[in-house]
Amino acid sequence: MKEFELKYGCNPNQKPAKIFMHDGSDLPIEILNGRPGFINFLDAFNSWQLVKELKEALGLPAVTSFKHVSPTSAAVGVPLSDNLKKACFVDDIEGLDDSPLACAYARARGTDRMCSFGDWVALSDVCDVTTAKMIAREVSDGIIAPGYEPEALEILKTKRKGSYNIVKIDPNYVPAETEHKQVYGITFEQGRNNFKIDAELLGNAVTANKSLPESAKRDLIIALITLKYTQSNSVCYAVDGQAIGVGAGQQSRIHCTRLAGTKADTWFLRQHEKVLSLPFRSDLGRADRDNVIDGYINKNEEDVCADGVWERYFTEKPEPLTEKEMRDYLDTIDGVALGSDAFFPFFDNIERAKKSGVKYIAEPGGSIRDDAVIDCCNKYNMTMVFTGMRLFHH
Repeated sequence: MKEFELKYGCNPNQKPAKIFMHDGSDLPIEILNGRPGFINFLDAFNSWQLVKELKEALGLPAVTSFKHVSPTSAAVGVPLSDNLKKACFVDDIEGLDDSPLACAYARARGTDRMCSFGDWVALSDVCDVTTAKMIAREVSDGIIAPGYEPEALEILKTKRKGSYNIVKIDPNYVPAETEHKQVYGITFEQGRNNFKIDAELLGNAVTANKSLPESAKRDLIIALITLKYTQSNSVCYAVDGQAIGVGAGQQSRIHCTRLAGTKADTWFLRQHEKVLSLPFRSDLGRADRDNVIDGYINKNEEDVCADGVWERYFTEKPEPLTEKEMRDYLDTIDGVALGSDAFFPFFDNIERAKKSGVKYIAEPGGSIRDDAVIDCCNKYNMTMVFTGMRLFHH
């Protein structure tokens, strides 16, 4: 296939639209089902790069959930605890522990379920039946993978009344070294960002504490590769083989750190005993449960425990999760990794990171205030490494 005509571009008024190879060669994809759109393909090709690099860096199956050209999370195939399975709504999946790819999907899709609503999924490996069964029951726009088991493909084809977007990509495809894009009719050219992120990048510890266990290296690599395909400015918290909070596209880095930290806190609090035992009505759908849990934890648009409200969601009135209970719970968290796509200009980022259990940090370094940031890390006995490489993505 030389080109694929799209219904429209980013918006319905942007026509004509298509994808094609600049050199006239065949596209490295097959569209197995559906008709992906412009933004679908932006998500697909960015997300595929992310999981491909994670698999190459860590040797584990990798999955990411994308929305509007940034990841909501990314994860590798590490088994889930019973509480995490329940928090991710996958405690009923038979054979989950036998499929590392399915474990990676459960983590990636379960991290920030509100932001993943209507996502694009990327798999590093051939989609198996267990993974397909989980994807089939979530609200999702499409998927890209290097292949699909026959039964898995048939399961996915039933989604969205048969219109689910399923893309197969050639895993051996290597893009050109030079990239082009147009803005306002003006062509930009740059070399591809082929910078390799692996454990060797984490050797320059600049804090007094230089301890960096293998689990922390894994999580920092996940954070940094996630940031490589996240709209800048961006910050990513990661732990236990998955990105748990992504702050994307903010003009101020502290806003990224706060946003990502709030998402990480929500992820941790989803595993609080009170949240896991919420008495949901049996007729409440998965997406509605996500919204209610977010309201229960973050107390946003409505008080879900209030009289006249709780009856819509629960079989009995739940006890609220108090601020003290949340803080006490979060204060038990430790060993979280934090990556930043550019240097931290002020130590306030470290202070905020500490509130979410951050112990290990990777950032490029190079700020005139590096010493103040390092001093703040030393105050909390954190380990911080300077990578020397910025990871902006636009």
